[in-house]
Amino acid sequence: MSAQPVENGEAEIASENTVELPSNGEPVSDQAFEEVVSGALGAVGGTLLFKMRVDQEKEPHYAAAAFVGQGESRQFLILTMPVAGGHLSVETTAKSKSPIAGIAAAYANLADAYSHAA
Repeated sequence: MSAQPVENGEAEIASENTVELPSNGEPVSDQAFEEVVSGALGAVGGTLLFKMRVDQEKEPHYAAAAFVGQGESRQFLILTMPVAGGHLSVETTAKSKSPIAGIAAAYANLADAYSHAA
């Protein structure tokens, strides 16, 4: 699978490593979300920064921050999936309206600083 630029800010990643979690009436588990995210990031050489469950009243969902690339070409991503199941949505932090988009780069820079200091 080749990486394609995302013009509208959202993409669905599909490969042999990812799974769509259908809405079957049961909520998606944290572990299932992590497996889907890991598969998607593995398919594009991405790195997970952090993940969390966001219990918004209107639409509870899982969210994760990640990046692809290195150095100047590093691009930060937000991955989301409804707790009820469905497709994994991926968008760049530049296009995302998610509050966690603003902390993804800061988190990565902090992790970089700690790894260089160790």
